[in-house]
Amino acid sequence: MTVWVDADACPVVVREILVKAAIRTKVALTFIANHHIPVPKVENIKSIQVPKGFDVADNEIVLRVNTGDLVITSDIPLAAEVIDKGAVALSSRGELFDKSNIRQRLNMRDFMDSMRETLEASGQNRGGPPALSQADRQKFANHLDRYLSMSL
Repeated sequence: MTVWVDADACPVVVREILVKAAIRTKVALTFIANHHIPVPKVENIKSIQVPKGFDVADNEIVLRVNTGDLVITSDIPLAAEVIDKGAVALSSRGELFDKSNIRQRLNMRDFMDSMRETLEASGQNRGGPPALSQADRQKFANHLDRYLSMSL
């Protein structure tokens, strides 16, 4: 099993949790981003830099992911693609995506995109998502530990 990280937008604190877990469990951990992601010099942890461009890192993850792998991403369409290949996805806020819930999350994402476009067209800007809370970090770490325990 490999843990793949959509690292372009992955919070530093989540990367740190992942590195600690990979060192502890010896699971393969790969960060994929369109910029350099520094990683410790540990055999099972690596970073792959892809060219800049729309969805280049996402496409690389989809190309490499296998059944049973875990993908760390908050990108719902990417999560859907890797789930279709037999993987599981976990957001940096600790939301676990699998076959049972990904279609609902895709529908909600599309609805929220429509709402944002309507608000922006009317001159209202709602800003981005809230900062990662301590509860989000704990939820992420708990899901990660459970998944790694089941898979190893």
